[in-house]
Amino acid sequence: MRDYEIYELGDILLQSGDTLPHAVLAYKTYGTLNAAKNNVIVYPTWFAGQHTDNEWLIGTGKALDPEKYFIIIPNMLGNGLSSSPSNTPPPYHQANFPQISIYDNVRLQHQLVTQKFGITKIALVVGWSLGAVQTFQWGASYPDMVERIAPFGGTAKFRPHAKVVFEGMIAALQADSVWKNGYYTQQPKTGLAAMGRVYAAWGFSQAYYLEHLYQQEGYHTLEEYLVDYWDQVFLTFDANDLITMLHTGISSDISSNPVYDGDFELALSKITAHALVMPGSTDLFFPPQDNKYEAQHMPNALFIPIESKWGHCAGIGQHEPDSEFIDRRLQNFLLE
Repeated sequence: MRDYEIYELGDILLQSGDTLPHAVLAYKTYGTLNAAKNNVIVYPTWFAGQHTDNEWLIGTGKALDPEKYFIIIPNMLGNGLSSSPSNTPPPYHQANFPQISIYDNVRLQHQLVTQKFGITKIALVVGWSLGAVQTFQWGASYPDMVERIAPFGGTAKFRPHAKVVFEGMIAALQADSVWKNGYYTQQPKTGLAAMGRVYAAWGFSQAYYLEHLYQQEGYHTLEEYLVDYWDQVFLTFDANDLITMLHTGISSDISSNPVYDGDFELALSKITAHALVMPGSTDLFFPPQDNKYEAQHMPNALFIPIESKWGHCAGIGQHEPDSEFIDRRLQNFLLE
């Protein structure tokens, strides 16, 4: 039995100019929408993540408390639950699935929030990694609607280095002979494992590996960690779904839309919501200096790094001290 709902969007004109027919957004809610409809938190998913992967930050007594807030987790397009290459019928299946932007994702999430639930104010948008990019986009696209944003472990646009890393992950996957230009008849497992090996170098910091911190996860040796975790991590996903999300990340830029026409600093200046920007101090994907620059161009931003050796994955809920830090900061932020 599925533990999420489906919102039917109909035929959607995407930013690319393509039309995605019979588009759907998968989402899950936690808590109860109050009568004033002002206790809303939107919590988008991340690359290779689904709503269940966000649940570590939700719970009684936590910042995202379902006894106080109505929390909506919309699944990204391409993640296998919302419209994706793996669940879209021909002719838009597999490698024919159209390009999806961050702007597309947030615009459709806004449609869910406003048309399905009749919500006009959002107390907080929060997200990690590609979820953080969506969080920034919410602030830039709907400044009068969003009261607070809390992006962590992600930037408002992909810098060249992050794009190179994502391109490397795509190249590793597509080198599998089973790939067949995206029209495979079986999942390219060798390529999926190779993608995991590429990600492994960037998901955590140099100190994480140097100090054998993976042993805290139950792995005795580096080889065991790479084989038993990273070689397996993407095997449950469809390859085209992963590439769709990677391309979404590569093209992400909150100003790359008709509203801001590529003026990044202008887009940042229009994020009037109170913002809590939390990069991982050792994040190799999204280094803190990029977030610091962004926060300096936002009128109401607080820049607080997560001091951690867990790199980018300081925000994934695996390391309890990092998780407690994020939750504590969010609790204080929601009280301000």
